[in-house]
Amino acid sequence: MSEQILPPTTAAIRPDYFPGDFFLNRKISIIFLIVFLFLGFGLRVWNLGAESLSEDELNKLQTVAEYREKGLTGRNGEHPFLMKGLQTISLSVAEKLNNSVFASRPASQISDEFALRFPTALFGTFTALLIFLLLQEFFGSSIALIAAALWAVDPSAIGFDRIAKEDSFLLFFFLLANTIWVFGQTASERGKNYTKYILFTAAAFGAMIASKYLIHVLFVGLAYFAIIRSVPSTKWQIGKSRWLLFYALIGISFLIFNPTILLPDTWREMLTFSSEKRIGHDSYEFANQLYQNKMTLWLKGVPWYFYYFFILFKTPVSTLIFAIAGLPFLFLRKLGDGRVFLLLWIALWFIPFTFLGGKFARYYTIAEPTVLILAAIGCFLTASFPAKKLFPEKKNLQGIFTWILPAIMISASFFSAVSISPHFRLYTNALAGNSQDRFYFPHDEFYDAGTEEIVKIIAANAKQNAVAAVETPVLFEHYAQKFGREDIHFVSLSDRLETVKLAAGDFIVAANGRRYFSNDNFLKYLESSVQPVNETKLGEIVSAKIYLLDDNSAMQIRELSKE
Repeated sequence: MSEQILPPTTAAIRPDYFPGDFFLNRKISIIFLIVFLFLGFGLRVWNLGAESLSEDELNKLQTVAEYREKGLTGRNGEHPFLMKGLQTISLSVAEKLNNSVFASRPASQISDEFALRFPTALFGTFTALLIFLLLQEFFGSSIALIAAALWAVDPSAIGFDRIAKEDSFLLFFFLLANTIWVFGQTASERGKNYTKYILFTAAAFGAMIASKYLIHVLFVGLAYFAIIRSVPSTKWQIGKSRWLLFYALIGISFLIFNPTILLPDTWREMLTFSSEKRIGHDSYEFANQLYQNKMTLWLKGVPWYFYYFFILFKTPVSTLIFAIAGLPFLFLRKLGDGRVFLLLWIALWFIPFTFLGGKFARYYTIAEPTVLILAAIGCFLTASFPAKKLFPEKKNLQGIFTWILPAIMISASFFSAVSISPHFRLYTNALAGNSQDRFYFPHDEFYDAGTEEIVKIIAANAKQNAVAAVETPVLFEHYAQKFGREDIHFVSLSDRLETVKLAAGDFIVAANGRRYFSNDNFLKYLESSVQPVNETKLGEIVSAKIYLLDDNSAMQIRELSKE
């Protein structure tokens, strides 16, 4: 490997700055990367159908069912089509396999939960590959491999990739677009034709916007280009005609991957959503407090420190320590152009999402790699300094020694994930403690995961035509059909016109993550005065309590409904 210091406008780094890269040759890199990809895939798909659908996921399942019955429609049009298109394929394939290969083996049947989530798990797995490819250009193979490994085994990353939501697809295509973008930068500085990279980048950006309407992350790559092109020696330039073609291709790609945008019903759904009329509940529970959860409330909504608490309590401690250690390295010029890209990525995500009033933990998916990349940088460079001192003339020994600390950090993250599987979203680190109150983000952590078990318990004990007050009636009805109890009438616990009718023999479900201003008085009364008849757990963690009303408790609920 050459010792030449490369121009600052190339995406490469100075090789002798990272001694571990001398140990980690191309063949070893590929072997380890494949191992981490298989490991990440296994963690993401193992027992993927173990948790019940969430209310959001059921909406996707119903949308796919409508696509298959009627063709493309505007249902769920507030979200782009790309993920739902992939889910349609996944569910269709699962149905064919169930009717053929697994027809005689009911225990091996692919569940709707598994099939609906599988595309997310698959794309989340290959996000690790894109992290590696992008960071290899910026920081070399070692830091790239550490960051990719951390993504593969991080509990929160796995948890995000095991729900049928758009954020994992947004991240995948964001990384794909910017990886190709940086490949084009490298090609241009080496005097090669880089037009094809511009075109493929545009196509990937179109797919990114067709994954989730979060357009401002497009400007991470564009701002990076604007900064780099201002360096006098750079060869990475794009003329006016290429820019026109670039944006035209983004639009064409967006239409190809999101054809439902052309339907009038889709625009009506989007307008309803953007006016915040689609919000189904009046608040979000964060750190045991309730907050209004609307984007336009800004600092009056969910607190600004929401995502910083998430990082503090949901990141394995060793990863967190080295992420903090990695921050100062972003201000070292020797770290190369990659630090500019990483700073832009951090700024353009954290600044707006810090101040917006509407927040969900899953939105952090697009930003989580920045923390893992910082941890990879901090860990590797912290280890490289003593390696140079101990083995000043022996590059291979430097490399081997440098990899000990990252191996420990990656292993710690892996064992953290395994310890909480398959309920990865429930992971909290030692800083959060061990009490039930350690769940600061219950809506996103529990995410209706125990609904099927709750319905099973109610179905086994409810009288004919019983009433159950819950926060997600449609979701409960979906699972009640599986148990042949369509007679059970599920009503919203937040609907006072329904709760005022509750009587002895009816049920109330207090599910973690479903506490709101509208039902808080009921839940406080039940917690303090009524003994639950049953409870459900995710592993060892209580996910919901089931209350059977008697005459006295039913009367109290009716009185509270009138307040």
